[in-house]
Amino acid sequence: MDDRHERGPKRRRLTAVSLVAAGALIAAPGVANAEPSASEVRQKIERLEREFSELAEKYNEAKEDHDTTKKKLKDVKDDLKKSEKGLKGLRKQVGGMANAAYSGTDYSAPSYLMGSGGPEDTLRQAADLGYLSSNQTENLSKYTEEKDRLEKLEKEYEDTEEKAKKKLKDANKAKKQGEQKVEKQQQILDDLTTSEQDSATSNVGDGRGGSSSGGSSYNGPATGNAKAALDFAYAQVGKPYVWGGTGPDGFDCSGLTQAAWKKGGVNLPRTSQSQYGAGQRVSFNELQPGDLLFFYSSSPSHVGIYAGNNKMVHASTSSKPVMEVSLNSYYKQEFVGGIRP
Repeated sequence: MDDRHERGPKRRRLTAVSLVAAGALIAAPGVANAEPSASEVRQKIERLEREFSELAEKYNEAKEDHDTTKKKLKDVKDDLKKSEKGLKGLRKQVGGMANAAYSGTDYSAPSYLMGSGGPEDTLRQAADLGYLSSNQTENLSKYTEEKDRLEKLEKEYEDTEEKAKKKLKDANKAKKQGEQKVEKQQQILDDLTTSEQDSATSNVGDGRGGSSSGGSSYNGPATGNAKAALDFAYAQVGKPYVWGGTGPDGFDCSGLTQAAWKKGGVNLPRTSQSQYGAGQRVSFNELQPGDLLFFYSSSPSHVGIYAGNNKMVHASTSSKPVMEVSLNSYYKQEFVGGIRP
């Protein structure tokens, strides 16, 4: 006997029969707070699956933006150092010019040369009046341009750093919300027996409905680059779902497809939405082994690899490993398009 049935009268008691009888209620007609039907439980699980995928995609987009911004931040920082170094040399030249023309004050001091006014304004006036040589005028112009550039770089650095922090915050928020979806899904399943869980998750697969044993070999009809991609994907079966994972120890959905097709000689973009535009668009009936399948709305948030024979390998949520699943009515209903890389 399943020990879940010994956990108290408050536990939900769904029968196996109710789970396969769509629309049938456990409670008798007219009873308040009737337990949800098998169909309603299944719909909740499927909705949470879809919401998780959307949050995982949001996480990837924010993380990609963060990483790109951090790289830009490094480039700006390197540029800033070069600008400061160049400005230091020009400062000496301008300071020497100022000291030669106007004795009594050390205009090479940063307090004068980096502030508004100071010797620059005086030297500009001298240049306008023709008191400086062409070489001196050129050095003054370089100094002024470099100082302005340095100020812009410092502002850009501050703005870029702030943007990177925000993107990372957005990514972590999406991850937290996604994990809450997984927890809610598990809470629903915890109230069911094993057979009831199998029925409730039969559409989306949970490790019992799909093949998720550690490592696997592809034995389907793919050839060439598509076979190389699928060989790699099947070798990852059983590895955990990892937020933002691109391997080798774990993957998210687009991380898996990207890594698999890299073995097939194609460099795919990082996110599901960007991969949706990275090849020839194909319909469900046109799918060939190796094609990418996209799900959930016109801006797809989930992707898997078609293996042939109505099978797909994918990384779905953090509660499930990389696995092979059958393309049942649920996946066909949520399918929005295929891409042949």
